Amino acid sequence: MTARPAPAAMLALLLTALTPLAALADAAAGAQVAQRWCANCHVIDGAGPSASVPQGPPSFHVIAGHLDADQMRAFLANPHGAMPNLALSRAEIADLIDYIQSLR
Repeated sequence: MTARPAPAAMLALLLTALTPLAALADAAAGAQVAQRWCANCHVIDGAGPSASVPQGPPSFHVIAGHLDADQMRAFLANPHGAMPNLALSRAEIADLIDYIQSLR
């Protein structure tokens, strides 16, 4: 006869394995990513280079109001438009999204 793991232990293990990366995101770390990679073009906290350019890249407040987390993740994970290829890690993307969402 083989021993079977307790159902509660199996459920806990499964839930731990399925915890989405977004739940582990850190808005403070995302703010640092934004300062390092985004502040040269985007308004990230009410001030920045595109504040004086009417057709410049959208501010993070605008992005927060128009895109959900999945849309931001898809946008940041793939090269696009005039944006540089940032090659952010999944954790950096999750942190940046968490920061942007905190601006809502």
